[in-house]
Amino acid sequence: MTVGGSGRRTPHVPARRDACGSGDNVEMRDGAKNPLLSALSVAMVDHGIEARTTLKIGFLAPLSGSLRAWSEPGLFGCMIWRDRINAMGGVKIGMRRHMVEIIPFDTCYEPDRVLEGIRTLIHQHNVKFILMNGGNDLTAEVRDVISASRMLVACLLPSDLSPDVPTLIAPSEVHPIYNVTGVDWLSRNAPHLKTVSLCGQNDLFGLPSVATYRAAFEVAGIDIVREEFFPVDTTDFEPIVARMLEPNPDILCWDTAYEPFVDALTRAAYRQGFNGQLLSCTCDNYSQLIRQTSPEFMEGFVFQFPDFDDPALADSQVNFENADAFYREYCERFPGSWSAVSWEYASTLELWRMAVQRARSAEPFSVLAMMKFGGVGHHAFGEAIWWGHELFGIDNALVGDWPVVQIEAGKARIQEMVSIHDWLERHTDVLVRHLRAMNLMWDQRHAHALRGQEAFAQDDV
Repeated sequence: MTVGGSGRRTPHVPARRDACGSGDNVEMRDGAKNPLLSALSVAMVDHGIEARTTLKIGFLAPLSGSLRAWSEPGLFGCMIWRDRINAMGGVKIGMRRHMVEIIPFDTCYEPDRVLEGIRTLIHQHNVKFILMNGGNDLTAEVRDVISASRMLVACLLPSDLSPDVPTLIAPSEVHPIYNVTGVDWLSRNAPHLKTVSLCGQNDLFGLPSVATYRAAFEVAGIDIVREEFFPVDTTDFEPIVARMLEPNPDILCWDTAYEPFVDALTRAAYRQGFNGQLLSCTCDNYSQLIRQTSPEFMEGFVFQFPDFDDPALADSQVNFENADAFYREYCERFPGSWSAVSWEYASTLELWRMAVQRARSAEPFSVLAMMKFGGVGHHAFGEAIWWGHELFGIDNALVGDWPVVQIEAGKARIQEMVSIHDWLERHTDVLVRHLRAMNLMWDQRHAHALRGQEAFAQDDV
């Protein structure tokens, strides 16, 4: 993805909305239209190129509530990608160029809103591609709409994948399976760590991640001495952390807790005197946590998402071009909002654009076939393979290397790019066992949905 060129910059973020709304206005948070795009449009019309033809992409995610921190920053990243692509003349399909429009819809993490949103994006806006978080947003009804419309949809959770929805893919984030890399790295670099207390929210972000951490800790020989589950409306984390500390663990693991939860859990651990190893899927706003706790307390915190000014991302194996320039522009336009997902949807969009141009079509099945051609893809962190049949019933997750990040002297730094695929080659059976124990495998979910449909049919008789 070429992100080093000039692009529209807005030095502030408009006020965030907490009220639930459709989010149909793509410019709602990013200022006025780019004058460069208008000039390009005129030039293209003069040369007989239909630059005003538009490709519409849907962004279907919670843009309010506790999950906003893993949605809104991703939308911001999409805006940067959109502006850069449009400034270059748009997406080329054959001899024609098409400008790109991102259409957001706020699901509020509510099933009815998700269903309304996906129908609106497909039938009213005629989008060609939809970006989603997934998890609880991917209800059986939403899956039915995706299948019936044959819409290409990218999510962040491979645990959502299944063969009954063949156009649902996970091309950028392979949550939760990349969490095995942090545990693997710790076991090799801190072998004295032998026990862990683990917690997570009891939804479809947290539970598959718990199963993955269970498998990773088992393989690493680290004993889980306490587990705590909490609902997504939890506000008091002090008693949760107190119970986690009772067995005196070497590690506290926050699983894939949402950003407000990681913040609250970490501060509670600091107040209660924990001085061991912290491990989490994410640690957004870690600079703020350092200020709220202490540099010594946060030193060594291990998680999975780097800042994109990390020198390791300049390596030739990394496919996210000019990551540092993207990070600088993002921080200038949307200060204080960089998070785990800020780059992910933009990376997915670049994979989609390249496939569209090779396929000479934006039709979902043609694009998907070109994306998966040869079974190999260019993931942001390096070459990866389309994988997943063993876990998800379909090879629709792009699996390769993933960074392990540790806070060093107040800055998150990549310690190693660890191969997820190598771990899975050795330990898939362990992960499957833990997923099945929690009824999280795709076929278990499918069977549960069928039982629900049968019960509904019987009630209707």
